[in-house]
Formats: sequence, C-alpha cells, structure tokens
Amino acid sequence: MNGDRRFSPVTAILLSGFIAGTIDIGAACLINGFGPVVILHAIASGVLGKASFAGGMNTAGLGLLLQWGMSIIIAAIFVVASQMMPLLARRWLAAGLGYGAGIFIVMSFVVVPLSNAYPRPHIPAPDKIVESLVAMLLFGVIIAWFARETRSD
Repeated sequence: MNGDRRFSPVTAILLSGFIAGTIDIGAACLINGFGPVVILHAIASGVLGKASFAGGMNTAGLGLLLQWGMSIIIAAIFVVASQMMPLLARRWLAAGLGYGAGIFIVMSFVVVPLSNAYPRPHIPAPDKIVESLVAMLLFGVIIAWFARETRSD
C-alpha cells in the first residue's frame, strides 16, 4: 500500500454491510431450507408480525431493506470502533470473529425476542445454533476485513 486508504470508512461500511447482509440471507436460506423470499418475509415479520408472509414482494422488499439497514448499522459500529481502536483493524480476523459472536448473542437474545418475529422464536436444535453462529462469525469477519482496508500503513 502506498499510504492511501483503500476504502473510505463510509465505503467500507456500505460495502461490508451490503455484502455481509446479502451473504447472511443466503446462509439463512441454507440453514433453514427456505428460499430467499420466505427468509425476507421472516425478516420483515420482525416489524409486521405474521402479516409479513401475506404481503408478497412488497414485504420481501421491506425485509431486504431491513436486513441491509441492520447490516450497515452493525458494520458502522465496527468500522467506527476500528478507527478509534486500531488494534481491531490490525487483528482483524480475531476481532471479526469476536464481533460475529457478539452479533449472534445480541440478535439471538435481544433483537429477535423483542421483535414481532413470526413464528415466535423458539430454542433451535443444537446444529442450527452452530450453523447460525458460524454465519455470524463470517458476518463479523467480512466487516472486519473491510475495516482493516480503511487503514493507512
């Protein structure tokens, strides 16, 4: 690197949010055995409840916007933190894995239970917990990699 940043922090936030959020939708499809429209309806159900599944492509679109919006916010938190604490960017893989574990905990035990998600969340089978955790670890690593690329060496 010539000392210039590869990405501005805003670019890193947007790219990592869109990429990690989109991959997360694919992971949810694989983990749950449903197509993307059903997954997007499930995401929108966090706001709309059961009615989300009757909303067709409109509520699927809302689910996509919600997914990307949450993903961008999650990315922004890490990228901003890495600007204030450069160790997060230098140790990006470990930091990303830790951040992914934190995302898993917050989403599983705070965000989803407090939402209108339908059907109401239940305790998933252990294999589904592991699969979801792995997906969130990947989510965190993607964000951390982009945050690393905002550094100037």
